[in-house]
Amino acid sequence: MTTAVSTSPVSPPKPPAPAPRKNGPRAWATRAPLLPALVFLIVVTQLPFVATLVISLFDWNSLNPDKRSFNGLENYASVFTDAALRDSVLTTILLTASVVIATVVIGLALALLLDRTFFGRGMVRTLLITPFLLVPVSAALLWKHALYNPEYGLLNGTLSWIGELFGDTSPAQPDWIADMPLLAVVTALVWQWTPFMMLILLAGLQSRPAEVVEAARLDGASAWQTFRYLTLPHLRRYLELGVLLGAVYIVQNFDAVFTITAGGLGTANLPYTIYQTFYQAHEYGLASAAGVVVVIGTIIIATFALRTVSSLFSEEANRA
Repeated sequence: MTTAVSTSPVSPPKPPAPAPRKNGPRAWATRAPLLPALVFLIVVTQLPFVATLVISLFDWNSLNPDKRSFNGLENYASVFTDAALRDSVLTTILLTASVVIATVVIGLALALLLDRTFFGRGMVRTLLITPFLLVPVSAALLWKHALYNPEYGLLNGTLSWIGELFGDTSPAQPDWIADMPLLAVVTALVWQWTPFMMLILLAGLQSRPAEVVEAARLDGASAWQTFRYLTLPHLRRYLELGVLLGAVYIVQNFDAVFTITAGGLGTANLPYTIYQTFYQAHEYGLASAAGVVVVIGTIIIATFALRTVSSLFSEEANRA
């Protein structure tokens, strides 16, 4: 005896209805304390940027205020075609790349050193962080007068002391800023920003799974193999974060160039050129256009930095 089987299709279960959005008085009450901060943020950051954006569309020289006129995007064309601005863009790229690469390499070496246990590690860590705690102008003045000065600077004093040890009573006394201006600025920035990179990479090293490193050592992996195949891949996100944040800060650097070389000898980067265009040439429209270009470039770099930070937090959350 056969039993009839129903072949009618079974309807799939309906997806749950989305939860209703909470837009009632209670939701607005929880958001209300944030409104003053939001208004303050808009007034302080966004309104000045909008004003800069509007000024960048005008041919505006403060020495001739009556001749102000709307010129559209001509100021932006001048930013990319003017020889001085173009040279400052190239100087900014060279300065940023040099400082970031040097700080990452030195910061990684110092982070690997501080990741080990040795006597006085806390004192060494404090001393290495100190340059980052100085005000940028103070750090630049320190390098300009205490180290680079050809007459009483520490560098030339050290050369004189070494020369006297070998019987040379009159060793060469180079003028560091005049002979190698861009390198002088790069060295001062590397000294100040290396602790920043070191802290980021040290945090990455201390987040390594200790059992994985110990297992690699028990399997006979050398120190280089452990670094190459375990430490370096683990630090990839932290290296990206350090490079991106370092680039954001160095691109905007003004203090070292202004203090050490005053923008001379081919060291004028884009922020210093904007300063010259605005305060010395009084070209408000052209300076505003260059400032907008810098802001857009910084936003692009910061976007990648924020994505890197978000991925780091996601990895740590998944690991937990």
